[in-house]
Amino acid sequence: MVKNPRKRQKTGKIQHKPVPLGAGLRNDASKDDEERRLENLLFGVPYAPEKAGKEIMVISDEEAEDGQYEVGREFENLLDSDLFFVDDNAGLSEFSQAPQDHVQSDVEDNEELIIPEVPESDEDEEISIIRQDIPQQPKKTKAPAWTDPDDVNVQVSLASNNRLRKLRDAPSDDTVGGREYERRLRRQFEHINPTPDWASIARKKSERAKRRRSSASGSESGEDVVPELLASTAGILGTTKSRIIPPSTLSIERLRDANQAAPADGEIKTVAFHPSPHVPVLLTASADRRLRLFHIDGLTNPHAQTLHVPSLPITNAVFHPSGTSILMTGPRPFYYTYDLQSGASHRSPRGLWGTTFSSGRGDQGASMEISSFNPTGEILAVAGRRGHIHLVDWRSGAAQVMGELKANSNVKSLWWSKAGAGELLGLTEDSQVYVWNVGQRKCVKRWQDEGGFGSRLFGGDGQGKYLTVGSNTGLVNVYNAESTVDLEGGKPKTLKTIGNLTTSISTLRFNHDSQLLAIASNDKKDQMRMVHCPSLTAFGNWPTSSTPLGHVTSVDFSRESEYLAIGNTRGRVLLYQLRHFSQQ
Repeated sequence: MVKNPRKRQKTGKIQHKPVPLGAGLRNDASKDDEERRLENLLFGVPYAPEKAGKEIMVISDEEAEDGQYEVGREFENLLDSDLFFVDDNAGLSEFSQAPQDHVQSDVEDNEELIIPEVPESDEDEEISIIRQDIPQQPKKTKAPAWTDPDDVNVQVSLASNNRLRKLRDAPSDDTVGGREYERRLRRQFEHINPTPDWASIARKKSERAKRRRSSASGSESGEDVVPELLASTAGILGTTKSRIIPPSTLSIERLRDANQAAPADGEIKTVAFHPSPHVPVLLTASADRRLRLFHIDGLTNPHAQTLHVPSLPITNAVFHPSGTSILMTGPRPFYYTYDLQSGASHRSPRGLWGTTFSSGRGDQGASMEISSFNPTGEILAVAGRRGHIHLVDWRSGAAQVMGELKANSNVKSLWWSKAGAGELLGLTEDSQVYVWNVGQRKCVKRWQDEGGFGSRLFGGDGQGKYLTVGSNTGLVNVYNAESTVDLEGGKPKTLKTIGNLTTSISTLRFNHDSQLLAIASNDKKDQMRMVHCPSLTAFGNWPTSSTPLGHVTSVDFSRESEYLAIGNTRGRVLLYQLRHFSQQ
């Protein structure tokens, strides 16, 4: 007889998998950090705080009208509470005036508070910069685990006990109280067992980091002083203290990667520090068409902001000499600027009317990658096609071309001299160096780079002492900067030819006091050397075979040479501290 299938279904054992408490909870964008943290404590849901830096898309008015990119979508995933708040002017506390993100540092035990400002949307092409001001936390002192109130009444004789005589400050000392007796015992113990070197170094690093965060936060009655720092040039024009570096050993220490908080998806094209020592900001431009800003404190290096420019592959990005804006260029006949104070972005007129970028050949092959500001930031020199150099008046703010210079072949590198009267130097593809008087709009000197076959890059220092020319063979010629612009001196002679590298030179960078020169090549792995400029010799102790340089694409020193940033093709920005210039 066939059994009833329904009865079999009733008698069958149904196995239910246990569902953990809180499994239906999701860590979606509709929950704030406080709710996620509570779910983690109660239900064990993995907790991941939101990223502090926000990504902002930068597009021009033409692209917005053409409909190439969707405008206003960068705020679609933000909560209403992150975009608006109700100002009832009642019961406002210290932390109720702006949205906050609490980030737990994995380096220090104390908790750091990162307060980003929420960008405001506007009809114009304006972008509000998101800063991460890290206020100094109150110093926490541990209370004693146990105290004896009778210690105050204790009297100890130091002269009657032979083992306690060493605690006396004078032969006449005899009886001391309990608190004084404890203090002298601690002093004797620290004398016999001094603090280890590793503990002293760690304590100094912590104190320096706290001082940097305190100066960066600039807490003046709770007001934000970052715009004032960006607008001020006092720190840029001020003098900095330097120490003499010996030619034998470079004292350098590796820190956490500068962009670890927001890694790049692709090759790092440019790294650059802010020109003011009071604004510890580093910018990185990568192959994913994004520019990122980081607050460099030597510990966590928090991410401040990301700018996405879909229409421009950023290959070069620099701060304006005044420190108030950023210039972004690439293989396109236009450039972008970003104002750090107002958060407004601007794209130059396509082709720069009246230049070789609008000569009738279209935009094929047009590039504004080779450009350079003069020391005052009033003129931007841009290398065009067929040896033309266009001078853009930066003071007007309208990208108006004020003049033009001409070389016999294409210009591969530009540099403004600080040794003479502010001449502009250009290196051409046939290794010729042109010296132009910008005021007279004419070439006043021309000379051939020594052994110059394949010279591709040159640059000088900020003190006006040296001028270096790098070649495709890895050789770097070092010249006296004054002899390169001297009209009556003839062809300059090289001080020395540095031959530590064997592949094409792609990076030349001096530090602020012209004691160090970083040379690198991106054609081969780990091709970077640090040169001691007074002796023109390379340091032998760094980099070593275990230094993870990779293919170096860009190098920059901080304003006072405390930090060294190195970008590579893996999307990492290595950060090192030069102990010669670190605060003691």
